[in-house]
Amino acid sequence: MRRKDREIVDLEEKLDIISRARICRLGLAENNQPYVVPLNYGCRYEDGVLAFYFHGAHEGRKIGMIRKNSAACVEIDADTALALEGEKPCAWGYAYKSVIAFGVITLLETDAEKADGLNRILRHQTGRDTEYCFSPDELSTVAVFKMTVSEFTGKARNLQLAGT
Repeated sequence: MRRKDREIVDLEEKLDIISRARICRLGLAENNQPYVVPLNYGCRYEDGVLAFYFHGAHEGRKIGMIRKNSAACVEIDADTALALEGEKPCAWGYAYKSVIAFGVITLLETDAEKADGLNRILRHQTGRDTEYCFSPDELSTVAVFKMTVSEFTGKARNLQLAGT
């Protein structure tokens, strides 16, 4: 990381950003062509391994790209706000906290894996610790993906907010 003064090294602080945000941007690539898509997500951090869960259609650009190249990147941000550091226009800045994660995506195959992934997404999005049941028909209509993270970093910039 170029700006070591902004790096978040504390694991709990990075996990807090992930837990508070609701949307991530998933970055994929195919034939040297990047593709970024905003998604709802769920996550799990167990035994030192971070995983993200997403869902989508069984066909389309996203799943086609994942099938050809499972390497992926996720960006998550929180606490974003316009901030002012000075009177000149070029002195304006933005306060933020963010996490960037790299890993590999797999398509979950079994009903049990898919239900677990969907429940992780629902718990994260709703804040409810509810275990939902899905019928085989419901599970057959959705693709559920898991991104196992190999590396993730955090970065923050805390500035005085504009107008304060």
